[in-house]
Amino acid sequence: MSIVMTFRIALKALNRNKMRTTLTMLGMIIGVAAVITMVALGNGASQSIEQQIASAGTNVIMVMAGNFTTGGVRQGAGASNTMMPSDAEAIRSEVPGVQYVAAGVDQGAQVVAGNQNWFSRVQGTDVELPLIRSWQTESGAFFTSADVASAAKVCVIGTTVRDMLFGEGVEAVGQVIRIRNQPFKVVGVMTSRGQTAMGQDQDDVIFAPYTTVQKKFRGITYIQSVTVSAASADSIKKVAEDIATLLRARHKILSGDPDDFMVRTLEDIAAMRTETTRTMTALLASIAGVSLLVGGIGIMNIMLVSVTERTREIGLRLAIGARGRDVLTQFLVEAIVISLLGGSIGIGLGYGLSWGLSRFLEWPTFVSPDAVAVAFGFAAATGIFFGFYPARKASALDPIEALRYE
Repeated sequence: MSIVMTFRIALKALNRNKMRTTLTMLGMIIGVAAVITMVALGNGASQSIEQQIASAGTNVIMVMAGNFTTGGVRQGAGASNTMMPSDAEAIRSEVPGVQYVAAGVDQGAQVVAGNQNWFSRVQGTDVELPLIRSWQTESGAFFTSADVASAAKVCVIGTTVRDMLFGEGVEAVGQVIRIRNQPFKVVGVMTSRGQTAMGQDQDDVIFAPYTTVQKKFRGITYIQSVTVSAASADSIKKVAEDIATLLRARHKILSGDPDDFMVRTLEDIAAMRTETTRTMTALLASIAGVSLLVGGIGIMNIMLVSVTERTREIGLRLAIGARGRDVLTQFLVEAIVISLLGGSIGIGLGYGLSWGLSRFLEWPTFVSPDAVAVAFGFAAATGIFFGFYPARKASALDPIEALRYE
C-alpha cells in the first residue's frame, strides 16, 4: 500500500471521531505549547541576566584599596591609603591586555537644587568609565580629560537624581546643583539602567572627576579603586594576575606579606549565570518531559481503544491479503498524524502565549527556532513511541479471531 493511501485512510479514520481525536491532540497541544513558552521564558531570563552583566561591564576587573590595620583593629576593605593615581596610570601603560582604566574615589553627600534635596552617592571617576561599563548619556556629555586635570566642579547625574532634584524628565543639563554646599554644573545625564540583581539603584549616582572628589570633599591624594576593562574576555585572568604583580612591585610588598589591595573580577557573576542557566534548563526539561509524557499516554490510550473498536475491520483486511506490517504502518501513521497536528497547533499556541506574556505582563521572552524544531521533533517521536504498541498489537491479531470479534 502506498504511503499516500495510508495517510488518506488514517485521516478518514481520525475524521470519523472528531471529538475524540481533538481531545487526544489536546494533550500534545498543551505539551508542545508549554515547552515553547517555558523555553521562551528561559531564553528571555537568560538575555536579561546577560544584559545585567553587560551593564556592569563585560570584561571588568576591579582593583580596590585593601585593609588597613591600626592598633590591632582592622579597618576593612578600602581603608588603605597606599593606592595612588600613578598606580592607575601604570596599569594603563605597563599591563598588556588592558583596554580602559578609570581611577575612583567615592563619597556620599547631600545634594541640593533649588528647594529640593536628595542624598546620593558621588562617584569620583575618570573619563573612560562610560566605555568600561558601556553606558551612554541620555543628554549632554560626560566630562572631559581637561575637567579631570583641573579638578573642575562639573558632574554627570543619573536619572534618579535628576527626577528627585528637578522633576521627572526635566532637562537638567546646564543646571547647577550644590554638593556639600559647593556648586557643580550638570554637564550630562546618563541613560537609565534600573536596579542591579542585588537591588541597588544604578541611576542614583553622581559622577564627578575623581580629582575633584579628592580635593573638594575628601582632602586626600590617594584613590580607593581602579576600574579596569580587559581587551577580551579570554584575557581577564591573565590581566588580573599581571595587575597584582605590578602593584606588589610598586608598593614594595615583600614575598609572603599580604597585599594592601584587592583584585576582583566578575567571575562570581558569570558563575551565577551558569548556575541559573543550568537550573532553568533542568526545570524546562522536567516540564517538557511531563507534558509530552501526558500527551503520549493520551495517544496510546486512544489508539488502543481504536484497535479494539476496529478489530473486525483489521481482521477483514488481513483476511483479504493485507500484511501485518501494513496494519502496523496504518495505526502508526494515525498516531503520528495526531502527534504532528497537535504539535503544529501547540507551536502556534506557544508563540501566542509567549507574545502575550511579553506584551501584557512585560515579561522578557524569546522563541528560538531551535526550540520550535525540538518541540516538533519530540511531538513526532512521541507519536511513534506511544503509537507503536497499539499498532503492533493490531498487526498481531489473528484474522479468524478478529472476524469473530463482537
